[in-house]
Amino acid sequence: MTHLQASQPPDDPSDHLRLPQSVQECLLDVAHRRTLAPGDSLFLKGSSPDALFGVVRGALRVSVVAANGREAVIAMLEAGHWFGEVSLLVGQERVYDTYAVETTDMAVVAASDFHHLIATRPEVHMAFTKLVCQRLRQALVWIDDAILMPLPVRLAHRLLTLDARSDTVAGQASTLGVSQEDLAFMLGVSRQSVNRQLKIWEEQGALRVDYRRIVLLDRALLQRQVTRGD
Repeated sequence: MTHLQASQPPDDPSDHLRLPQSVQECLLDVAHRRTLAPGDSLFLKGSSPDALFGVVRGALRVSVVAANGREAVIAMLEAGHWFGEVSLLVGQERVYDTYAVETTDMAVVAASDFHHLIATRPEVHMAFTKLVCQRLRQALVWIDDAILMPLPVRLAHRLLTLDARSDTVAGQASTLGVSQEDLAFMLGVSRQSVNRQLKIWEEQGALRVDYRRIVLLDRALLQRQVTRGD
């Protein structure tokens, strides 16, 4: 089975959310494949925790929907990311929805196989312990950013994070399959606010706004926005 290790730049901030290759190989040895068409759901909030999942190819949209119908996008998961371990470890239902953004190939590890690996392979157990801790750390950083950082900084940071998870060669333009609506949901702001800031950066030559896509042209400009923090 194909490895899930996507090509990453050396300073990819998402590296700490990836499992070691040796652990991925253990999972892939017991996994089966599943392919999702664009818009297909992998699982919904409230589903039973029956498997661990890894993205082999494509991308998934992770979101939650409030009682008033408003959707908040939590993350976009691309090739190389494993998820679903928390519900398996605590034995409780899923707390978010997942949908395929494009045709997406998944590696699916049955709950029984996951628990067997955790119980018999110390390195697998430790890898997932670290992964869960890193997810918690990232969540706390995002909360701090949402409270303390101005929108341009948060938006630039999110675009650079999505870019780092892609397999674009350094120095080339990067196309992010994320819409202005997605970015607004991720950051908890209005689409109009996101649009205004993207237009500013578009005029400066940092990026180009296409239909449901953002093309990054000058990463350095966005990085300076994050560094300045204003």
